[in-house]
Amino acid sequence: MTRNDWIGVTFTVLAFVAMIAVYIMVFNPKNKDAFDSQADMALREEGEYNNSGDKK
Repeated sequence: MTRNDWIGVTFTVLAFVAMIAVYIMVFNPKNKDAFDSQADMALREEGEYNNSGDKK
């Protein structure tokens, strides 16, 4: 295998591990409140406050 093949394999494995870490973080029940408070972020007006009281 060439150097470019090894670089591609490395990036692919790192991306796979990163996605698994994100899935674990998102589907962890402890983080449900934090993600639910940001669920409507794209629909909020600019001056509105989010559920944690921070002005966005």
